[in-house]
Amino acid sequence: MDNSRKTRRRIAASILGILLVVGLFVGRLVDIQVVRAEELNTESLGKRSITVTDYAARGSIVDTNGVVLAGSVDRYDITASPRVIEGTFPRKVVEGDKTTTIKVPFAQGVAELAEATGESEEDVRAALTADPTSNHAYIAKKKTLKVLLAVQALKIPWVYSEVVPSRTYPNGAVAANLVGFMGKDGAQTGLELTEDSCLANTNGSSVYERGSDGVRIPGSTVTTKASQAGGTLKLTIDSDFNYYVQQVVGKRAKELGADWATAVVVRVEDAHLMAVVDYPTVDPNNLNAARRDALGSLAFSTPYEPGSTMKPLTAASLLDAGKITQTTHVVTPGRLAVEGGGSIKDSFVHGTINYTTGGVITNSSNIGISLLSKKLGVDDRRDYLLKFGLDQKTAVGFNGESGGDVPETSRWDNITKYAISFGQGMTTTSAQVASAYQALGNDGVRLPLTLVEGCEMPDGTVTEVPETEGVRAVSATAAKQTVQMMENVVTQGWLSADLKIPGYRVAAKTGTAQIEEKGVYGDDYVISVAGMVPAENPEYVVVLTFGKPDTIKSSSAAAPTFTKIMTQLIKTFKVTPSTKPAPNIPQTW
Repeated sequence: MDNSRKTRRRIAASILGILLVVGLFVGRLVDIQVVRAEELNTESLGKRSITVTDYAARGSIVDTNGVVLAGSVDRYDITASPRVIEGTFPRKVVEGDKTTTIKVPFAQGVAELAEATGESEEDVRAALTADPTSNHAYIAKKKTLKVLLAVQALKIPWVYSEVVPSRTYPNGAVAANLVGFMGKDGAQTGLELTEDSCLANTNGSSVYERGSDGVRIPGSTVTTKASQAGGTLKLTIDSDFNYYVQQVVGKRAKELGADWATAVVVRVEDAHLMAVVDYPTVDPNNLNAARRDALGSLAFSTPYEPGSTMKPLTAASLLDAGKITQTTHVVTPGRLAVEGGGSIKDSFVHGTINYTTGGVITNSSNIGISLLSKKLGVDDRRDYLLKFGLDQKTAVGFNGESGGDVPETSRWDNITKYAISFGQGMTTTSAQVASAYQALGNDGVRLPLTLVEGCEMPDGTVTEVPETEGVRAVSATAAKQTVQMMENVVTQGWLSADLKIPGYRVAAKTGTAQIEEKGVYGDDYVISVAGMVPAENPEYVVVLTFGKPDTIKSSSAAAPTFTKIMTQLIKTFKVTPSTKPAPNIPQTW
């Protein structure tokens, strides 16, 4: 009896014990699967799920022929999963016909990664050990494919990579003054900055899961935000031609000891900029070597007194107003006294000369153009200059662009009333001069100066299409007659030998302007040549300018380079030779 009771008690105790154990397990399961299920699932997912950025490429900047001036290339971030790192890792080694597996110490892996990536061992070790529980750590960022392949060859199981687009400028300094560059904080200058709405990319994101060994689980990737690449910005610039112009302008600027130089080439029929060159310039791939004053475009941002390149605009205005003809008589003394004091003189000493209007332009007489300008009221003269696009920014709207300054006539003193006619007492940019000459070459109609042909987005949509509506500056007759007088500068002027191009009629005007500093004209000059080809039906305009040359301080120093640019232009764009001779306008009477 006693034994039976003991047996029943033992059985009851065992059952009770079992029930207690089962109850504990059931309670634990309820806690895990019901009470704390959401919390634990979230924590578990957090330990195995990885969120990564899906990088999209920034849009490219290309020239008129599709040559890439700025683009995005793949670079690679080298990453690791510190959570799965152990003291050693396996590596297969082939010896003859046998393949064996060895254990590689963590320290050796650190040394190998440092050598492959170019990072220091201290930095690599710090990245891998900063948070041993992390699934993601950066070892090195934005490395080339060569570095990636070197890292992959190590076959370290806890090392991974991520693709990251990076900015590159494959043509270096070619048109770099226009393209601009990117910095750590985004677009910094040039078209990279002003056309960011076209070029900007939108990065996306995705989530994937890793197993306990740190390897991505196939099929686990989920995109949480789609990425969007930037658009392609197409320029009017011809990069090969722009490169040539950069070379000849830079070489001549150094020979002259010029502080700066610009060259602008415009296609007359649509005002497209075929080349815009600055000296000094910058290589966006090597910004550390760049001069601070070379980080923009001087052709747009630097106003200067243009000098005698303004005389054709004055003549065209007077012709359009019906105040003069090509042969209007101008009795030109050796010095012109100005009411209230001061005088106007020419760059060469002479007695009284009986010039025609054509002779005034050909011989670049300040006195002659001053006397002619009196035939038109000052307000009308200023209005004509505005119609030629002066005292306002160009349609390009380039970053940091200056509008120059043609003062209100209320600010014109007795000297300025004359000086404006030959390009002193006012300022322009090289781009503005090129735009004004485009109007002369285009039968008097100034078209919007154009640098960007358009922006093509990834879906094929084209934006940033340039304006095409022009402004009539002067009549077609006035423009043609002015160009004809400019031809005589080339055929009969003092720089004729330097400006002529066999087989082609060229129209040009030189300019030598003193630089004003603190209200006083000193010994520094801006020298320039502006012109077009072929003169009988202009197709291209060239404006070349050197600022503060040290050796030769007259436009004669610019003429040979102007002709080199014209000659290369003729070859590059296949300009048809002229078939008729230039007109011979009487110079004196």
